[in-house]
Amino acid sequence: MARGGVFGYGLAIAASFFFGSTSLTQATPLETIQARGILRVAVKENVRPLGFRDEAGNLQGLEIEIAHQLAAELLGDRQAVELIPLTNQERLDAVLTGEVDLVIAQLGLNASRQRLVNFSPYYYLDGIGFVTRDREIQSLNQISDQRIVVLEGSEAIAAVRAYFPGVTLVGVNSYQEALNYLENNETAFFAGDHSVLTGWVQEYPEYQLLPAWLTGNPLAIAFPKGRQHQSLSQALQKTVTDWQNSNWLTERINHWGLPQ
Repeated sequence: MARGGVFGYGLAIAASFFFGSTSLTQATPLETIQARGILRVAVKENVRPLGFRDEAGNLQGLEIEIAHQLAAELLGDRQAVELIPLTNQERLDAVLTGEVDLVIAQLGLNASRQRLVNFSPYYYLDGIGFVTRDREIQSLNQISDQRIVVLEGSEAIAAVRAYFPGVTLVGVNSYQEALNYLENNETAFFAGDHSVLTGWVQEYPEYQLLPAWLTGNPLAIAFPKGRQHQSLSQALQKTVTDWQNSNWLTERINHWGLPQ
């Protein structure tokens, strides 16, 4: 794992704390994380394959790997991370109040969220796709006037309406409810995030994910705004860019079966 760069900088910071030349009240958030020795990260625990619990109850997934790899880069130890599962409604509040240092929890980078928090470069380009059990359907061109199930309040609603104005949308409140519609042949399609639908077909292999995106939704690491977070921002910028250039991200995305 990386021993120079950000980690080497962390050793210098730790030394300054030891010798009393820097106080916690003067430290930047990155220095505070390094002095604490633990990176606190908001994650998902129910979104396979981004963040989910395996049969033993352990957190697994692409975003869990990213959190561990960040701990290695920033603190020199992959295990120096506290993973805090949160709901969609809790994610931003947790980073704004300081409950967590970072959010790596299926959080899309968009203009409204950028007014509240900062983002790293994106680690996965998500988007709206479709699952179906009908093996005769191979492309979006075969969608015309069918009923399509969508989650209430999801970004899929506007995307599907824009691309397929003739379809009938059926709103549901959960993925289980959507599954019931498909299992009972009340509809042939469910539209949602590719990341979620990938987990769907991994769990229910009789379904297929159609190879198409309606819109792009870049998933990125969120952290608080403010000049005091500049060193953390620089560290995240460099680390994620290095992952992209080294193909580490591509390899891990492929490992978890996510479409690109």
